[in-house]
Amino acid sequence: MSRRIERILVANRGEIAVRVIRACRELGISSVAIASEADRFSLHAQLADEVVEIGPAESAQSYLVQEKVIAAAVDTHCDAVHPGYGFLAENAGFARACAEAGLIFIGPTPEVIEEMGLKTRARARMQAAGVPVVPGALLGEDSDEEQWRKAAAEVGYPVLVKASAGGGGKGMRAVHEEGELVDAIAAAQREAISAFGNGEVYLERLLVEPRHIEVQVLGDTHGHVVHLGERECSIQRRHQKIVEESPAPGLSDELRGRIHEAAVRAAAAVRYVGAGTVEMLLDRSGEFFFLEMNTRLQVEHPVTEWVSGIDLVVQQIHVAEGGELPFTQDEITRRGHSIEVRLYAEDPAEGFLPQTGEVLLFEAPGGPGIRVDSGINTGAEVSLHYDPMIAKLSSWADDRDGARRRMMEALRETVLLGVGSNLSYLYAILEHPAFAAGRTHTGFLPRYFEGWKPGMKPRLDEDGSPAGADGKDGGGEDSAAEGDDAMAMLAVAAAVFNGMIRSGRTSSGEGSSTGGEIPGPWSRVGAFRMGEGA
Repeated sequence: MSRRIERILVANRGEIAVRVIRACRELGISSVAIASEADRFSLHAQLADEVVEIGPAESAQSYLVQEKVIAAAVDTHCDAVHPGYGFLAENAGFARACAEAGLIFIGPTPEVIEEMGLKTRARARMQAAGVPVVPGALLGEDSDEEQWRKAAAEVGYPVLVKASAGGGGKGMRAVHEEGELVDAIAAAQREAISAFGNGEVYLERLLVEPRHIEVQVLGDTHGHVVHLGERECSIQRRHQKIVEESPAPGLSDELRGRIHEAAVRAAAAVRYVGAGTVEMLLDRSGEFFFLEMNTRLQVEHPVTEWVSGIDLVVQQIHVAEGGELPFTQDEITRRGHSIEVRLYAEDPAEGFLPQTGEVLLFEAPGGPGIRVDSGINTGAEVSLHYDPMIAKLSSWADDRDGARRRMMEALRETVLLGVGSNLSYLYAILEHPAFAAGRTHTGFLPRYFEGWKPGMKPRLDEDGSPAGADGKDGGGEDSAAEGDDAMAMLAVAAAVFNGMIRSGRTSSGEGSSTGGEIPGPWSRVGAFRMGEGA
């Protein structure tokens, strides 16, 4: 059954809300934004056709209150709700409540969200579908210490204690020997109860420095499921992705094909509808294992859009209307290479402490093969209440090294003043010879960047230059230090200049031609278009 969507409530904020609103514009669909008191003047609120204020800055009193979100959709006569990612995106109860209110939830069914969200159930479902899973064991919350010790010994040390309802690294503890097990389980259970209201945990064999490979899948209500290729997401800090790319470097065609086939089988097993991601761990021997399925759009979806040329948000909406996927697997082609980095307002020199305050100046990079997804502009306030991500920068080129170099140039061009950021950290990662060689794994940052601070050179392997490194990039300590000094001087000038423009005082005395504000990245470069300039 098909149903035309005319008006969508975007149940999110920041860059993903901006992304969905722009897709709505392209499709001629009206958009309604929700905004907390802290976000009433934010970019997503400015771009939407209508805005509903839903409460205080705290997410628990605004963006996470299902009743307020659904009331906003109903009161503004929306047909559908797009949850973005985070907040209520993987909340089966919210998806169910949308349906009960007569709203289309742009995502999979509540039953699939529920099943794939509980990792132990997802593992069992994947095993039944013939998808390889990491060896592990599940015991009840009332299991005693001896049962846990026996289970861990059968799985084999090192093991990972994981929250069944977890995500984002919460409720997770690595255990390298038996003496650490009981305390690790207790700590993981406490954290899981606090974060998810569910203290169930399970054991998995801890793979040493595996690669994190995920596959983008799309399904429709007519039984069709396709994949759009894989992404490499191994560059992580405390289980949070920082750099992503597509395709994953160094995979044989045979291995890549097996990973794709397993992901499609996983999605088909649950009759998946919409955009989803099947996440895998790839060990050093070339074996891969199902990790989890994210039943939503991923933060890193732009790299897949770059290489496939397919707009995932547009396809989400099309499928939610009841439409068939407009392409078969054989019709999907992938071209070139794309890399994405996450620009955060955080201080690498102080343990990545989140930074807050006014953005005095944000100038995003441009040029061929560069895309910027951001929810802020100059004058925006970075609040302590939300994730400190400023923007996602992504690049595309014919090959991986070209995409890497374009991204490094984009980072050089990026100007962010008023709040600290991880800009130099990202540059150092891309510059590192091990990254240049494609030697990525989940232990990359601990191995090369432990204790790193701006101006320091990260560690190299014992030979000083991993195979495949070309050593052409330069940069190093002096350029990083000089860049930090230059940014500090620019910050003073920008603060004065921004204040003058806001008060209407310029050299002409007539204010700014842009309506009293320095042009931000969106007003300067406009909406992205797939493959523009490539």
